[in-house]
Amino acid sequence: MPAPHIRQARSDDEQPLRLLDLETWSYQHAVSPPPEPDEAFFSERSGPADHLVAELDGAVVGYVRLGFPTPLASNSHVRQIRGLAVSDAARGNGAGRALVRAAVQEARRLGARRITLRVLGHNTAARKLYESEGFVVEGVQPEEFHLDGEYVDDVTMGQSLVGPRTVSG
Repeated sequence: MPAPHIRQARSDDEQPLRLLDLETWSYQHAVSPPPEPDEAFFSERSGPADHLVAELDGAVVGYVRLGFPTPLASNSHVRQIRGLAVSDAARGNGAGRALVRAAVQEARRLGARRITLRVLGHNTAARKLYESEGFVVEGVQPEEFHLDGEYVDDVTMGQSLVGPRTVSG
C-alpha cells in the first residue's frame, strides 16, 4: 500500500473530516459525547490551519489537530496535539505515524520548544505510537474520566523540540 500523503487541511475538507469524526468516535479515545451528525468539524477555535490531513489515493483518511494547550502568552512556546483520527479502513498503513511526525515537524516549524498531548490510559495503541515517536509520559491523573461505566486515567505525554530529533524511522 502506498504511503499516505500529509497536507494542510482546506475548508473543503469539512465534510470528509466530519464524517471521519463520526466514523471513528469511541470512548477508547474520546471524553466528549459523540458528535452530532450535522455538527461542524471546523470551528472558530480550530479551523483548517490547525489541522493536517492524511490522504490515500486522494481520499482523506485521517487528521491531526494541533493547537495551544492554553490561551496564555506564557505558554505560547508549547503546541499540543488536540486530536488524532485515522479511518478504520486505513489503519495499519502508517497514516497515524505520518500524522504524528507531521505534527511534530509543524510544531518545530512554528517555533515551538515543546509538544504535548493527552491520551486516555486505556488507549494502549495510541500510547505505544506516541512513545515510539519520542513522547514520554509526564504525568497521570488517575481515574480522571468516567467513560462508558469505567474510570479512566488521563495521561499527559510530551517531548522537547529543542535540539536534534532522536527517534529513528
